[in-house]
Amino acid sequence: MAEKKEKKQSAKAVIEENGKEKNFRDIVKTLGLSTRGRVFQGKVIRKFPKRVTIEFERTVKLHKFERFMKKRTRIHARLPDQFAAQINLGDLIRVQETRPISKTIHFVVVEKIRSAENNLKSLEGE
Repeated sequence: MAEKKEKKQSAKAVIEENGKEKNFRDIVKTLGLSTRGRVFQGKVIRKFPKRVTIEFERTVKLHKFERFMKKRTRIHARLPDQFAAQINLGDLIRVQETRPISKTIHFVVVEKIRSAENNLKSLEGE
């Protein structure tokens, strides 16, 4: 029983013990969530206290018309408390599949790729 309690200690405690910031994947593991399966990256379109909604485009082939169509996919992902201050609207983030956390949440935020300010600068430069 004592071993299980040690594994599920909070991410803040782990950061304080080590004295340095850990990367996203290590913090996700301290939450007791194992990541597996599919990985997506997309833009944050909504932010809530414990979750974010990301959106990305994919192409789907329409066999009847022999053409491709763009579709948007929205995914809800768990936002660990340590990332809440770092991730804002418009940021490009990576999410990875995990066990079902709730009815709509089956992914967890793994990494921040680019901030919204950098996205705007790259678009202005083109």
